[in-house]
Amino acid sequence: MTPVQAAPFPDTSAPCNEPRLGPPRRIPGPAFAALDLGTNNCRMLVGTPHGSGFRVVDSFSRIVRLGEGLHSTGRLSPDAMDRAIIALQACAARLVRRPVRQVRAIATEACRRAANGPEFLCRVKQETGFDFGIITSREEAELALESCAPLLPIDGRRALLFDIGGGSTELAWIRLAHGRPELIGYDSLPVGVVTLAERWGDAGFDPNGFEAMVTDVQKRLLAFERVHCIAHEIRDGGVRLLGTSGTVTTLAGVALNLDRYRRPAVDGIELNAREAADALAHLRALGREGLIQHPCVGADRVEFVLPGCAVFAAITRMWPAPHVIVADRGLREGLLLRLIRAHRLRQGRYDGRYDGRYDGRRRDYCRP
Repeated sequence: MTPVQAAPFPDTSAPCNEPRLGPPRRIPGPAFAALDLGTNNCRMLVGTPHGSGFRVVDSFSRIVRLGEGLHSTGRLSPDAMDRAIIALQACAARLVRRPVRQVRAIATEACRRAANGPEFLCRVKQETGFDFGIITSREEAELALESCAPLLPIDGRRALLFDIGGGSTELAWIRLAHGRPELIGYDSLPVGVVTLAERWGDAGFDPNGFEAMVTDVQKRLLAFERVHCIAHEIRDGGVRLLGTSGTVTTLAGVALNLDRYRRPAVDGIELNAREAADALAHLRALGREGLIQHPCVGADRVEFVLPGCAVFAAITRMWPAPHVIVADRGLREGLLLRLIRAHRLRQGRYDGRYDGRYDGRRRDYCRP
């Protein structure tokens, strides 16, 4: 395992990622908040401008399973919506204690797919005050690239970034040129840890069921491979794989033999192919009870770890790069960076660093 470029974001990990609310500390300069409501998780990050990035002053993450049952019904269930509302109310309470200059709230695959997604977001606005926008899969890829760009090598030719989510897996094919990563291809696969867990159930814990999941995902990767010939590019050298998701960080935690998950130990390291394969095999061998007891997994995530590993296995078999860069960062960090950059532009203090394209248009779902 090899550390790559130093990460500019400080540690935000804590038990359940919900630190106790003590008296709010004095925050130098304006604070900004980013909320990401996904298929499985509700996450918030609050930060202030610091150097070329930001300093985290508060973070929140809770499993809400918003996409539970969506694969079979096409709708968000009442229980799932209630869980998400409760988590968002907790976020709103934190922002009352720590006022911010600006909030940006985004929803992803579950709200994109659900027939009642817009109706749910209208309810969210009424009950929490948060004005969510549903972003496209391309915007997801661009935000992930925004946050992960500092981890990409300046001497490479190409990079494949993948984000294994709850309801989808995002792929971003990136040209590395003069320190300015450029998104040249993207795709969103309609498979994530929640959709695979619901589709395969307990069969995913069985060796044959696991391999069937891998095969299913590999078939979905073929179209992206035919367009971009990534396997050929990997054979030519100069291509890096970068994974950003709970699956990838869990594999890194297992490879490092951590007694508890610690973001600074994981974010930015490189796993070679053997280390990643050994960590995956170790998780598969643990079984359900072993995964529940594992400090990097636990009861809340036991249903989703092996489906995520199946997606990881499919990607690394289709595109067998010698190393995978591990990123514990994603949409929230990308959102914060863009909020802060816009603030600096208004203040006339933006330094001209990489600026990925992004469609930031608002969508009003509560308009009659």
